[in-house]
Amino acid sequence: MSQPAADWRGQRSKRVQVAAIAAAVYPVVAALGRTYRFVLDGREHLEALEASGRPFIHAFFHGRILPATFYFRRRRIVVITSENFDGEWIARVITRFGYGTARGSTSRGGVRALVQLKRDMAEGRSTAFTVDGPRGPALAVQPGAVWLAKATGHAILPFHLEADRYWTARSWDRTQVPRPFARVAICFAPPQYVAADADATAVEAARQSLEQTLRGLMPRARELVEGAQR
Repeated sequence: MSQPAADWRGQRSKRVQVAAIAAAVYPVVAALGRTYRFVLDGREHLEALEASGRPFIHAFFHGRILPATFYFRRRRIVVITSENFDGEWIARVITRFGYGTARGSTSRGGVRALVQLKRDMAEGRSTAFTVDGPRGPALAVQPGAVWLAKATGHAILPFHLEADRYWTARSWDRTQVPRPFARVAICFAPPQYVAADADATAVEAARQSLEQTLRGLMPRARELVEGAQR
């Protein structure tokens, strides 16, 4: 289990470990990502939001974080990363891929991180959520992305990724690590919006709608990547 921030930052050995892990992970992910072949469905939804010039909220499941990190690199997207040991090396890795970070999690500093994301969006930067993270349950959408959409008026862009060949991690989210030269399908759904005056009932309905949308993209992405193999 990851150590709380206060437990490891004062230990030189832990700081060295963080630097070493980040230095090792980045080139591996970068090398893997350069071999992937991406196949997109619903690309028009992504392109319309990008063409609008307005920031938006990327929303996807935690188990697909590796290929998503590579595909959306160098776009100045801001993401929440935990303040613990694992969150620190992850933050260092994704920063090298061109992401910004807001530090916090659902269990520690979460409100502060969401307020920071709201500021970032006001400055024109898009954001991203692994909506069932950081600890799950898997495929259960947490309310952060919906809260941010309500607070900013910006769109949520739901998408899902599937690879045709991959390793599966023994983690709560069954993280999918596409193998070298894998074909990776990305399916985008139409943007979702949350009204600024949405009450608790409407916010919960938006959360459920986002979860249903993302789950609905899963078979579509699998079908797309399997069809591309034929």
